[in-house]
Amino acid sequence: MVTRDEDTPDYEALAAGLDQWRQVPTEVLRDVVMRRGLCLWGLWPAEEPDWDGCASSDRCLAARLCTGCPVIDQCLELDLRIAGQCTTGVWGALAEDDRRALHPVWQHHRQQHERTAQEGGPTP
Repeated sequence: MVTRDEDTPDYEALAAGLDQWRQVPTEVLRDVVMRRGLCLWGLWPAEEPDWDGCASSDRCLAARLCTGCPVIDQCLELDLRIAGQCTTGVWGALAEDDRRALHPVWQHHRQQHERTAQEGGPTP
């Protein structure tokens, strides 16, 4: 996860990193996350793990739950599109508060990208 300091994610960098998924249809993202997301396959341990210091940190819990998942970015992109500010749970290795803070940055980033494209600017 991209962070500015030890605790706060770099929302601008996260939004920019998700640009690679902006043209992928939502249905395709949903299918990929459902087929490859570790949490949807029930690959959590049978017993609740010892989180060693994560008890009071939603960020730590989110990061640990998603460790090793091959579709973290696609999952985050999907949640930002579908749930937006109404997000709950863990998606894309981020806690709810972080996704709620990321959402307006992500929206602004997308709007800027679309304006540049409409004005004939460079697009990747």
